[in-house]
Amino acid sequence: QVQLVESGGDSVQAGGSLRLSCVVSDSTTGRLCMGWFRQAPGKEREGVAVKASTASATYYADSVRDRFTISQDQVKNTLYLQMNSLKPEDTAMYYCAAYRTGYVCGLDHSEYNYWGQGTQVTVSS
Repeated sequence: QVQLVESGGDSVQAGGSLRLSCVVSDSTTGRLCMGWFRQAPGKEREGVAVKASTASATYYADSVRDRFTISQDQVKNTLYLQMNSLKPEDTAMYYCAAYRTGYVCGLDHSEYNYWGQGTQVTVSS
């Protein structure tokens, strides 16, 4: 069982920065794919950035590459999403998600079966 608790969402102006945090509680051992997803009103949920719990490789959506950075603190069991140069189109509910697999991590939200409650990010122009 994996539990995820996000925090850090806020309202900022375009060009600003935010850092989201996700505390990951895993009752078993094993490799996880972990990542950040977002959903804006009236739109489908989309993958933003993902990584494996046991590797350094990261994967980003084209829309956020070079602006967002996903990272992990294994001591604190926390996943982060540093968001820079925020744009109004980044406005969405951001979710932390995970699933257990030995394969390459992807941005398809349907593969992820553990989800946090979400944290709202609002970017004004």
